[in-house]
Amino acid sequence: MKLKALAIALCMASVPFTASAESVVQQAKQENVAQQQHNVKREAGFSQEAQKIRQQRDALLAQRNTLKEQTELLSQSFSTNEAELAKLEQQLQLDSGSLGELFGVVRQTAKELKAEQSYAVTGVDVTKYIPVVDQIVDAKALPSMPQLKGLWQAMESQIVASGELAKVNVPFINGDGEQTTEKALRLGALGIVADQGYLKWDGPRHLATAYQQQPENGPQLSDLAAIAAAGSESIALDPSRGVMLEQLANAPTLEDRLTAGGVVGKIILLLLAIGAGIAIFRGVKLAIINRQIKQQLKNPTQAGNNPLGRILAVYNKEQNRSVEALELRLLEAIVDEQQGLEKGLSMLKLFAALAPMLGLLGTVTGMIETFQVITQFGNGDPKVMAGGISMALVTTVLGLIAAMPLLLAHNVLSTQAENIRLILEKQGISLVAQQAEKNESSQASNRNVLAEQAA
Repeated sequence: MKLKALAIALCMASVPFTASAESVVQQAKQENVAQQQHNVKREAGFSQEAQKIRQQRDALLAQRNTLKEQTELLSQSFSTNEAELAKLEQQLQLDSGSLGELFGVVRQTAKELKAEQSYAVTGVDVTKYIPVVDQIVDAKALPSMPQLKGLWQAMESQIVASGELAKVNVPFINGDGEQTTEKALRLGALGIVADQGYLKWDGPRHLATAYQQQPENGPQLSDLAAIAAAGSESIALDPSRGVMLEQLANAPTLEDRLTAGGVVGKIILLLLAIGAGIAIFRGVKLAIINRQIKQQLKNPTQAGNNPLGRILAVYNKEQNRSVEALELRLLEAIVDEQQGLEKGLSMLKLFAALAPMLGLLGTVTGMIETFQVITQFGNGDPKVMAGGISMALVTTVLGLIAAMPLLLAHNVLSTQAENIRLILEKQGISLVAQQAEKNESSQASNRNVLAEQAA
């Protein structure tokens, strides 16, 4: 009974399983058919792509073969041309001979002449053969006969122009930056003179400007006309063609040097001026006193208004005192006169000692400024450091220049004052000795009188 029930159950379960299996098989077959169709399409696409690639490869191979053939043809042509060029060069060397060296010499001469025409003052009016010279300089072949003739004529024109005085009209730039045309006289190849004096010629720009500083007694256009009318040939020329005239602007004047000293330099000059005034005043005063003393020595009886006269007045006033008191009075008067004689000399000595110290201060200040400039701009350009170095050197020179005359004046005036003081001391000692002799004689006469009375 149990086996029968199990068989019935199995039969009932197999019915839906068989139906589902058939549907899965049917779906798998459909998908297989679709996949085969898709594969067929892909294979057809792959075949077409492979055919295109084969066609491109065939085209590139054909192009490569064509380029290879062209390269071989060009190589053969290059070799043929190279051999032909070598033959032609050899034939050119045989035909030209020494003309190659001549061409080099001609080009070098033309370059030098071009530089001369560009920068020399003859470029103001002698410009006829400049194009010919430029053609020879720029030429890549042998110069032709017209060009060689033009080069010779250009050189000749420069030689002729260097020995003539020619009136020219020069494009001139004035100090306001305005361009005018000035009448001038070209002095050969050495310079151009206008109403402003010598003019600086700028050949590349074809303009003239005035030099920053003209030489002393430099010629002007009106002066040259007067010289030519008088038949004189004395004209100041610059044989360096403007180099020396440009250096005049770099040569500082006395005012420029004093300005370079800065504030310290001005203080040193002020000390020198004050010291010089004191020295002149005291020198004149001592000279007058010395002359008065000499006159007083000739007439000692009348005491004048001078140091020796005042000492004689003290003696006349105090001669009734004892010798010791008179000596002290005279010494006091001499000390008072000595103070008047030496008045201002200590200031001279102070200025003489202070001037070199100020010069040293200016030197240190200038070097500090120089090092600051070097820190900011480097030491590649010496002109950048020139200001500080100039200040250092100028202040040192000014300090020495101020100290030497002040020290000399102090020494001279001190010597004069010392000589006058010695004269006063000598006269004072003489007066004391005279008074002592008088006292001794009076005492001797008193002793004689007493002795006579006692006898």
